[in-house]
Order: sequence, then C-alpha cells, then structure tokens
Amino acid sequence: MKDIKNKWLELIIVLAAPLLSVIDVFIINVAIPTIKKGVHATDGEMQFVIAGYLLGYAAFLITGGRAGDHFGRKKVFFWGMFAFTVASCLCGLSQSAFQLNATRILQGLSASFMVPQTIAFIQVLFTDTKERAKAFGLYGITLGTAAAIGQMLGGYLSDTHWFIEGWRLVFFINLPIGIVTLWATHKYLTETPKHESTKFDYTGILILTLALFSLIYPLIQGREAGWPLWSFALLILSAILFTFFIYNQKIKLSRNGNPLIDVRLFRIKDFNIGLVAVLFHFMLHTAYLLLSAVYLQNGLGISAMDSGLYFVVPGILFIISSLMASRLIVIFGKRVLQVGVVILFIAFYLQMTLWKSGISTSLIIGLMGMWGLGNGLVLPSLLNVALKNVPSQYAGAAAGIYSTFQQTASALGVSIIGGVFFYFSKDGWQEAYHFGVICLLICVVIVGLMLQLLPGAKSVNETNGKVLKT
Repeated sequence: MKDIKNKWLELIIVLAAPLLSVIDVFIINVAIPTIKKGVHATDGEMQFVIAGYLLGYAAFLITGGRAGDHFGRKKVFFWGMFAFTVASCLCGLSQSAFQLNATRILQGLSASFMVPQTIAFIQVLFTDTKERAKAFGLYGITLGTAAAIGQMLGGYLSDTHWFIEGWRLVFFINLPIGIVTLWATHKYLTETPKHESTKFDYTGILILTLALFSLIYPLIQGREAGWPLWSFALLILSAILFTFFIYNQKIKLSRNGNPLIDVRLFRIKDFNIGLVAVLFHFMLHTAYLLLSAVYLQNGLGISAMDSGLYFVVPGILFIISSLMASRLIVIFGKRVLQVGVVILFIAFYLQMTLWKSGISTSLIIGLMGMWGLGNGLVLPSLLNVALKNVPSQYAGAAAGIYSTFQQTASALGVSIIGGVFFYFSKDGWQEAYHFGVICLLICVVIVGLMLQLLPGAKSVNETNGKVLKT
C-alpha cells in the first residue's frame, strides 16, 4: 500500500491543475477593463476571452480523461501542464483580440487534458471512502479558493506596470507555477496503470465540440451583432447536434462500442438532479464573479487593484464554510447545502437593492462576505452530491460528465447572464447589475429546488445497480 504521506503529496501536485485552470477563468474578470484597452476589444470579444477558454475546456474534458486511461495519467498530466504553460505565455504575448481568443481556446483545450487526471488520481490514490471524501473536499475547496485568488491577482497584476503591460502578467504568472509543477510531477508523481484497449470516440468528440460551439458563440456574438439570422440558425443547429449526439452515444453503447459518455448514467435520478444543480450553480458562480468585478470598477468607480482586494474576505469565508460543510454534511446531509442556498439568495437580493453609488466599503465587503459564506456551503459539496450514489465502476465516466457540465455551465453563465448584463449596460451599470442579479436569483432558486427534489441516499443506493444493468 502506498505511504500515506506520498499519497497526499501526489494529491497536492495534481491539485495544481484545477488550481491553475480555475484561476485562469477568474483572473480575467477583474482585469477585463484593462485587457479590453490593451487589445482594443469589444464587450463581446471580452466575453469570449472567458467563454472561449471554457469552450475548449468543456469540449475535450471527457477525451482528456480517456487519454489518461490510455497513455497513463502521469504522462497526460505532464504534457497537459506543459501545453497549458506554453499557451499561457502565448496569451500574454497576444497583440489583438483575435490572437488572445485563439490562444485562450488552446489554453482551455490543454486544461481539459490535465484537470481530469486530478479526479482520476483521487480515485486511484484514495480507496478508503472517508479518505476519498476528504480528498474530494480538498478538490472542491481548491476550486472555490482558486476563484477568489484569481479575482485578487487579476486586480493586483492589471494595475501593476513593470517593463511590460500589467494585464500581460495575468497570463505570465502561470510560467513559474507551471515549471515548478512540471518538476514535481517528473520527480514525485507515480504513473498509473495504462488501459491501452481504451478507444477514442472521435465522432462523438467532433459532434459534442460542434454542438457546444454552436450554442456558446451565438449567445456571445449574437447580442453584439444585433441577433442576425445566423445566430438563431446556430442555436437551432446546436439543439439538433445535442440530440444527435445522445442518439449517437446510445447506438454505440448498444453495439458494445466505446461511446464518449455512458448514457446509462442518466438513468440515476439523483445523478441527474445533481447535474442540474451543478449546471445552474456554476452558471451563477462564474457569472457573479464577472458581474461584480466589472460593476465594482465601471459602476462604483473602484480601481482594479482595490476591487481585487474586495474578494479577500469572501475568499476566507468560503474556505471556512467549506471546511465546516465537509463535517456538517455527514450529520445533516443536503440541509447544509440548502442553508447555503438561502444565504446566497439573501446576499444577492441585498446586493441588488443596496449596491448603489455612494455605498460604504464595509457594506460591499460584508455582502460579498455573505456570498462567500453561502457559496462555501454549496460549491465544494456539489461534487459529492452528483457522484455519491454512482456505482464505482462508472465513477470515471460520471466524473467526466460532471466536469463537462461544470465547465459548460460556466461558459453559459458568462454567455447568457453576462450577455444580459452587458445588454443593459447601455442604460447604465447600475441598471445592468440589477438585471444581472435577477438572473442570479433565478439560478439560486432552481438550485434550491433541485436540492429539495434530491432523494435520500438509501433509496437510491438500493436501485442504482438495477437501473444500470437494465
């Protein structure tokens, strides 16, 4: 059996992947006004800087997981981290919005190969149920903490001017972290067994990628272009492609092929409910960080550096409530998440009504702290909620679907809620924030409803095996 210290050391190494990947989503938020000036971009192009990254990320997550099975998880993690580091540098060297968006997609694509290895390593390293729960809890805490760190770094670096423009440091900061992680991976991470019989569903990858692009791109660029005919055509095409994708996967499964996803997982009721909760929570989570960062600067006139510092308190409260939730959920179950949802609803409602010109710094930080507290009770535990009752032999496939939903949801949050926000910005930033938060409140309510519908663990555990065998 592997030494306990070595297991946790390897976990710390592979957690660098979700840490960097999430930081690179949220570090952009506070830096958006500065980057926009630096590359002379439009609002839509700046939305795509975030959503394009998430698009490349979401489209290849399942493929990245399969690559780890086939080639070895250490090898795929190493080269994924290497590509991510190089892509980050290319982002920092970009001279136009087009170059930045192209390299951001490449950055997201490389993240999709390194991040799934983290979840896979957790499953391989921690076979004990309690240890695995702690490891997944640390994974969830890493995601939330990275979001707060990203916001703070984005504000600090975009206002920092050395021998290069400050916003470029937002991307170059990945270089030293990437080099250290590559060295630690080579020296300390052990390779996992390969499953070379694993085959790739190339047609499935192509269909899913086209479907996601056809959904995300018109939601971002369609608004800015005045919703031309092509934007509606692409949205209709996305619906057709998603339907065809599910049909394609079912056919391959019935013929004992190697589908990209195992559609039998969608027969598990609480897995489906968990995915819907994940979808709407990550939509509101990513969108809120974008809306609040832009509104603090453009609406309330706060500098990028100061607005980044406003995320320190909610980041700390997020970590504290996450640690509390990991213990309380064992006793109170989904009620812990429901309390978090109520806190989020109150925090958003108060921000919508009180965040106006002349508001005190303490009130801004207090309401953002309330958001961090509530979010810590919900976000890290959603992974366990979605995967809790999935049979162990389907854990890898379920994790891939979960991660894809998570990143797709983040892209949709930026596209849809961000789109509403920027649309109403023509009437003033306060008006824009008001309507953006209304969208967040709708998402919170849906997450709460899904948690209420979540069945008890006992009833699901008794049926899951039968459901998947039929």
